[in-house]
Amino acid sequence: DKVRQLTDPSQSFTPVDEVIGRVNRFLRGWMAYFSYGHPRRAFRQLDKFVQDRLTRHLQRRSQRGWKPPPDRTVYSQLYHILGLQHVHPPR
Repeated sequence: DKVRQLTDPSQSFTPVDEVIGRVNRFLRGWMAYFSYGHPRRAFRQLDKFVQDRLTRHLQRRSQRGWKPPPDRTVYSQLYHILGLQHVHPPR
């Protein structure tokens, strides 16, 4: 629910860097809290959910929609260029 709140339509005018910073802050806290046990499946599902939500959020921001540059994938644009944090279990 928190990721939905951070990426809902009311956040369309918030700068992308700020939205991703807030999402990353939430994900770091979530990973620290739920890192005990065997959370690999839950982390993988959350990672996919966050990627989908941010993609839809970026597409909603303008009338033209958002697409990564022709030489990049959505994955590389979100994680490598915009700085989205991966959700992964500790080793």
